[in-house]
Amino acid sequence: MSDTAKTPLEKLEALGLALPTPAAPVANYVPWTRSGNLVFVSGQLPVGPGGAIDPAHKGKLGASVALEAGQAAARICALNLLAQASVAAGGDLAKLRVLRLGGFINSAGDYGQIPQVLNGASDLVAAVLGENGRHARFAVGVAQLPLDAAVEVDGTFEIVE
Repeated sequence: MSDTAKTPLEKLEALGLALPTPAAPVANYVPWTRSGNLVFVSGQLPVGPGGAIDPAHKGKLGASVALEAGQAAARICALNLLAQASVAAGGDLAKLRVLRLGGFINSAGDYGQIPQVLNGASDLVAAVLGENGRHARFAVGVAQLPLDAAVEVDGTFEIVE
């Protein structure tokens, strides 16, 4: 089977990844909402198996967290985003098109590689969804994130039939 014929789940598997169980909200919000064919996924943290954030993915970029660890954290956030969006799409990643990703990077005030950190998320959704993974985005540095996470990513998706 050629790479272009692979399904998103097969592409995930080829990357050595699988969709995690979507995380439950930790406050008074829902993990995603749908309006027509649009799905808005709440910010996802780099929560791994077991519901914890790896210590390497906690803290500030440009201080205690290196660029590569930030990119890995963003990748986990994107995986968690895809898990949430998959639920909204009835479990079929092939029905998803990413419209926009938003990245919040817990960073030191003078950190200059904020866009490169979010590339971890952008690269993953593009690898898994192909052309449907191409998206607009923003990336901003922030003073603090929940649970001292290094990265948080939210997303807007379209369900394509």
